[in-house]
Amino acid sequence: MILIKNIEVFDPRSIGKKNILICYDKITYISQSISIPDKNFPQVEIIDGSGLKAIPGLIDLHIHINGGGGEGGFQNRTPELNLTKFTLNGVTTCIGLLGTDGITRNMGGLVAKARALQKEGITTYCWTGCYDVPTRTLTDSVRGDIVAIDKIIGVGEIAVSDHRGSHPSEEDLIHLACETRVGGLISDKCGVLHMHLGDGKKGLTPIFDLIDNSDIPFENLLPTHLNRNSLLSKQAIEYLKMGGFTDITTGIRNNGNDAMSSSQLYSTILKENISPYHVTMSSDAGGSMPFFDCKGNLTKLTIGMPSTDMDSVRESIERGLSMETALIPLTISPAKFLKFPHKGKIAEGYDADLVLLDSKLNIHTVISRGKLMVQNYKPLVYGTFEAR
Repeated sequence: MILIKNIEVFDPRSIGKKNILICYDKITYISQSISIPDKNFPQVEIIDGSGLKAIPGLIDLHIHINGGGGEGGFQNRTPELNLTKFTLNGVTTCIGLLGTDGITRNMGGLVAKARALQKEGITTYCWTGCYDVPTRTLTDSVRGDIVAIDKIIGVGEIAVSDHRGSHPSEEDLIHLACETRVGGLISDKCGVLHMHLGDGKKGLTPIFDLIDNSDIPFENLLPTHLNRNSLLSKQAIEYLKMGGFTDITTGIRNNGNDAMSSSQLYSTILKENISPYHVTMSSDAGGSMPFFDCKGNLTKLTIGMPSTDMDSVRESIERGLSMETALIPLTISPAKFLKFPHKGKIAEGYDADLVLLDSKLNIHTVISRGKLMVQNYKPLVYGTFEAR
């Protein structure tokens, strides 16, 4: 049991100073005052929350947990992410996926890595597939993967408008979306088709066509990387106004190019009176961040990191957004969209996933499923093969 005393709570709404009691992996009680009996009561670890802020653990729905990359050759395959890459950056729930490389990376390895991270202390799920259509699966179909494999909640990341993808036709995308949706209906999962958008000329047009020419609801579609260029950013606002849902990549920065930072696009979206609950954010951590010239030649390669999630929260607040609004795309919004009923909020009965921030919004303490993972800015729990 853990008792956090006198802490300012953002659930993500601001609800003032509270005491939070955690029992096993759940938040059991939130109150102005909680007293622990002196005798005949189980041991309780007490954390003094004075001067700290409690926020829900971050949900990152797009992370290459077992590495990615390889566009520049085998030496550019990025390494697997260790546990503390998540916990030190406040990520307590993540969804792993494959990307460009569905050959040297595979679904078996992805699910195994997800199970390893879950065993080490955070909550994990997976998207099945990779860039290609037909895509890679563990069973004979994406529907089979979603229904039969507990970790798999949908399909992704399927490449659209990208020279590295397989250029799926409208019929391909409709069929894949239908398979994904039905798999979700059978298994009571979100059944989402998660699509990578590249720098191709068509932008979001294939998704608009999918909506116009099928009966797939917006709730089963999630395009991502929409802040990578001005065309996609403009189309994203149009798509949101139609009722769609979009994911913004915190790892994409505005470095004097055509891209927008996540906080910049998010602020622009909110000025259009679009609900923040139709927007999620994710880091694309673990994947390579390649840069190509106009001829498609690789010019630069970097790696995404989960730290960009909290960077985006801080930057959104610097832009004048409230703490609640800044947190929504990384907490309650993905929890609702992905059908995680006990995630994304600090409330009684919810999973005990909390991040405690200091006055500068640096991560002081992380609790994942009721277990202290980080305290006083240092890891308490390491991955199996991490150096202490």
